[in-house]
Amino acid sequence: MDHMYSNQLRPKQRAKVKGWVDHVRDLGNIRFLTIRDREGMIQVTAKKSDVPSEIFGMVSKLGKEDCVEIEGNVIKSKIAKIGFEIIPSSVKVLAGAEKPLPLDFSGKIESGKDTRFDYRYLDLRNPEVKKIFLTRHKVMGLSHEFFRKEGFVEVHTPVIQAAGAEGGSTLFKFDFYGKEAFLRQSPQLYKQMMMASGLDRVYEIGQAFRAEKFHTRRHISEFMSLDFEISWVDGEEDVMKVLEKLVVYVLKGLKKDGYDLRIPELPLKRVTYDDVLKALNKTGAKIEWGEDIEDAQEKKFAEIMQKKGHEAYFITKFPSKLKPFYIMLDGEVSRGIDLDYRGLELASGGQREHRFDVLTKVMKEKGLDPKDFTFYTDAFRWGMPPHGGIGFGVDRFVKQILKLTDVQETILFPRTPEKLTP
Repeated sequence: MDHMYSNQLRPKQRAKVKGWVDHVRDLGNIRFLTIRDREGMIQVTAKKSDVPSEIFGMVSKLGKEDCVEIEGNVIKSKIAKIGFEIIPSSVKVLAGAEKPLPLDFSGKIESGKDTRFDYRYLDLRNPEVKKIFLTRHKVMGLSHEFFRKEGFVEVHTPVIQAAGAEGGSTLFKFDFYGKEAFLRQSPQLYKQMMMASGLDRVYEIGQAFRAEKFHTRRHISEFMSLDFEISWVDGEEDVMKVLEKLVVYVLKGLKKDGYDLRIPELPLKRVTYDDVLKALNKTGAKIEWGEDIEDAQEKKFAEIMQKKGHEAYFITKFPSKLKPFYIMLDGEVSRGIDLDYRGLELASGGQREHRFDVLTKVMKEKGLDPKDFTFYTDAFRWGMPPHGGIGFGVDRFVKQILKLTDVQETILFPRTPEKLTP
């Protein structure tokens, strides 16, 4: 007999279930056993008068988190929360759990974040923690679904790279057969190269790395980046249209699955960098034109937008100096965009510079040597279409959807300056 999950059980059937012992209640001549599996809880009821003595004895000896297999008849129950229970005819201990447990994941005793992450596999037995990763799974699945419906091709670009897309001090450097190499900060350069190939709508979801020693609730050394790039754009507006459709598609999919979410109306609100500065400076902030918007200011502006009914919005027309070399410039401002959701930047992108001479000129102005990037710049020599795209933080998106306090909560085994194991 194949084993069944708790959500597959129905009265008047014989079933085999497998899971962990959540708790045992001893009422003398009756034992109530609650088994937890991936889908929920199962009540097993053993009355001394109704089950063989060896079964009653085995149930009595079971302890919390023992891994068990139970076989028996499913009957209706007015006591069990799910409306039925199993009367056991067979009980097997598949693996016992050592006592005491290193982590209390029941919620009765609060465990520190470090302890929880050290025993993440136990932490996930907490239904609330498990929900985070089921949500993440759904976000990824809906994203893939969206891109396929929109005619995108999935690509997989190198994680090991000879140069970083963003440059600076946030690169993880290592020796690659005697050559200097880096873990990618993003697939930026390679997805742009794809625009010269004829694959004019590509996306990638994969890990990226940044050696940022910030101890904040939004930074992490290894994260999941969702990227797309499209050719034949007339401006950054074409990029925003795809991105906002993606966000709404995912949120609608989650809402259908029972999540309590407000679905933004399209098109999302567009505000300029200048608009943000004016609004913030009215609150007493003193931000000079050309300065980056800090985290606290970002949250403050989100409160302003929230009062106007906007949870998600784009910020456009950033000063040129605030954007990387591959973003097209338009005088003192750029054609770059950011997407903010509930007070946190989720995505950054815009229209790219596709003209070889302008691109290499800007690289030099930004302090980069185009000779170090010939593998990339050569793709612009033989007819590069106007194009644009974004990099989108999946972990941050999940954090904001579930209103979590720390992005580390959305990652199975977070990597920080202090955390290399497990």
